[in-house]
Amino acid sequence: MRSPLSSQPIEFLGSFPDPQVRLEPPLPEIAFLGRSNVGKSSLLNALVGRRNLARVSGSPGKTTLLNVFRLSSLYLIDLPGYGYARASHSDRAGFAKLIKGVLTRRTTLTGVVWLLDVRHPPSREDLEFGGLLAERNIPLLVALTKVDKLGRGARGERLRDLAKALDVPEEQFELTSASTGLGIAELGESVLAATAAEAQ
Repeated sequence: MRSPLSSQPIEFLGSFPDPQVRLEPPLPEIAFLGRSNVGKSSLLNALVGRRNLARVSGSPGKTTLLNVFRLSSLYLIDLPGYGYARASHSDRAGFAKLIKGVLTRRTTLTGVVWLLDVRHPPSREDLEFGGLLAERNIPLLVALTKVDKLGRGARGERLRDLAKALDVPEEQFELTSASTGLGIAELGESVLAATAAEAQ
């Protein structure tokens, strides 16, 4: 089953260094957050049904600004990946400042899709951004990526472990795989439900 977002026309609006850049016309905004190697570009491409919308690279850390995409009913904001070890200290600090600016000061933000690799425990940066998300109390979906790398039994166990470690309810998690399409349609439906709630 395809994501419902794949039926909407989509336009790349540009890359912006300002976490409070104004988007017109006003529409619900969903930001995508995750480590630099979590598979964010692949998931975004799968979610909107476009093969090369977001850049997929063998070298993590390619997204350094806010990449904004407009669909008919919402904006998707692709945030820089955090925790990229090969980036310089100043670059990592710049990425973190931009992400924190969006999460703490962007008043037009409707919700966040937080991507985490299902195979790994939360990193220091994961926990730091998780704390910011909890403080902001903004609608949150956690997309566990690369679940095709685990057996069926291990998936549920990892979901429970991560939910406990992050103090996020299990019902806010979605098991996904950009490779197989698992959970992509359900994630798209959840995104649309969050934007519909905002519009009411």
